[in-house]
Amino acid sequence: MTTFDKREEGFEKKFAHDEELRFKATARRNKLLGLWAAEKLGKSGAEADAYAKAVVMADFEEAGDEDVVRKVKGDFEAAGVAQSDHQIRRTMDELQAQAVRDIQAGR
Repeated sequence: MTTFDKREEGFEKKFAHDEELRFKATARRNKLLGLWAAEKLGKSGAEADAYAKAVVMADFEEAGDEDVVRKVKGDFEAAGVAQSDHQIRRTMDELQAQAVRDIQAGR
């Protein structure tokens, strides 16, 4: 194996590792967002956990975050909870940073 091949393999492994971390962080963020939204919706315990899982699953509908925002926003509107798109996205950004910190800390 040449030095170039070793370097290429190293870059491929790093890319795969980074993508795995990004996936885990996004899934964790969506769970935290679901728990945040569940609290706003008056859910607790097992009902809040089930809602958080539904938010995580909503992310698999399409690429990007729009499916998650649409789910949470729709549920808020149906329940009469006043939260703007901006507030939801800001919370998502804050929770993304928290999720990354948690994963880096091994939690």
